[in-house]
Amino acid sequence: MGLDRSMQNIAVVTGASSGIGAATARRLAGEGFHVVAAARRADRLATLVKEIGPHATAVTCDITSDDSVAALAGTVAELGAPLTLLVNNAGGARGLDPVAAGSIEDWQWMYDVNVLGTLRVTKALLPALEASGAGTIVTIGSTAAFTPYEGGGGYVAAKHAQTALVGTLRLEIVGKPVRVVEIDPGMVQTDEFSLNRFAGDRERADAVYAGVKEPLVADDIADIVAFAATRPHHVNIDRLVVRPIAQAAQHKVHRER
Repeated sequence: MGLDRSMQNIAVVTGASSGIGAATARRLAGEGFHVVAAARRADRLATLVKEIGPHATAVTCDITSDDSVAALAGTVAELGAPLTLLVNNAGGARGLDPVAAGSIEDWQWMYDVNVLGTLRVTKALLPALEASGAGTIVTIGSTAAFTPYEGGGGYVAAKHAQTALVGTLRLEIVGKPVRVVEIDPGMVQTDEFSLNRFAGDRERADAVYAGVKEPLVADDIADIVAFAATRPHHVNIDRLVVRPIAQAAQHKVHRER
């Protein structure tokens, strides 16, 4: 199962079956990485890896499962090449309920995926990243990580916790050869994020971006991930906040009528 491509460096991308994750997997393969694309949906991963070609490996993985994440780490080890990049992209939002009516089930899911999922994968792969001598962890957060908004309590809380995890990790491993990067996008229009948030309600999902000229797209974030990951290794981009020009702040969005 090992790679025979002059020890091509490995990049692991979670949540790679769609959106930012899939775009990032494509972009990193183009940058010379062998991409391990991890996500729950095996059929989507198979299509992606077929598109990318020999520079990608699909691993069906549920980041809320200890066993599944351990299997991911095992597959990476079997490839026999240095793991130099982890992109913690898997995450998501559910619902837009006020705190007073917040769904415990939705809040639990958001914490499990955004926070504990990031923790599981980071713990499992950090030894290999350190052993490479030039590791990088990129975590895709959100502007919700530092700006609350009405109806976003569960997602805001989860993303605040995720950014606290990232910042703490950076402090704890200083002096080791692993960079810790956080990328916090604002409005990114993808096929599934808002659709999943609103349980498949296309009208509500589309309304999020109604009138917004050129919201960010998945390729924009993939471009930024590639930029951060390919800087000289002594350069650490602690946090990069990115919004479309139409979004001045979480609550300030220009919509054309």
